[in-house]
Amino acid sequence: MPAIEHGHLHFGENKVQEAAEKWTKVKEKNSSLKLHLIGKLQTNKVKFCLPLFDFIHSLDSIKLADKIANEQVKKNFKPKVFIQINIGDEDQKNGISLNEFESFQKKIEDFNLDVIGLMCIPPFVNDTEIYFKKMVKIKEKTNLKELSMGMSNDYIEAAKNSATFVRIGSKIFGARS
Repeated sequence: MPAIEHGHLHFGENKVQEAAEKWTKVKEKNSSLKLHLIGKLQTNKVKFCLPLFDFIHSLDSIKLADKIANEQVKKNFKPKVFIQINIGDEDQKNGISLNEFESFQKKIEDFNLDVIGLMCIPPFVNDTEIYFKKMVKIKEKTNLKELSMGMSNDYIEAAKNSATFVRIGSKIFGARS
């Protein structure tokens, strides 16, 4: 609440149910707040996601695109969406692989989603800049405007590499225990 009282408008959450408990009433009282889903979105949670989340940073499958498309019609609410790219080709991370990105982007054109950008979580290494530079190159091949990349440990590098959305939690609110 102190952040809201000081004018901060954009907040991220990574769990739909936790966000619903925390943000539903807060957003009703503060219509200018924007909530970003920055975690994995399971298809069975999409119905709870809209219209709570204004931004979804984790589109990573055709099945999920279809669920979001159907739900936005039912709820008459169209969130802004980022395609998540598995930029480090890591098995444990979600996202579209680089070699599938172009075909994925073409396939979802018919879903009437408001895809505004790309998102990545690079491997946890000392030099994330090489991954951010790859994201810039991918974005330049599209008509997308936004890049969601960078977290508390690498947001400065992300900003230097054209990030328009950074996910800073622990530097502001402290690490979770």
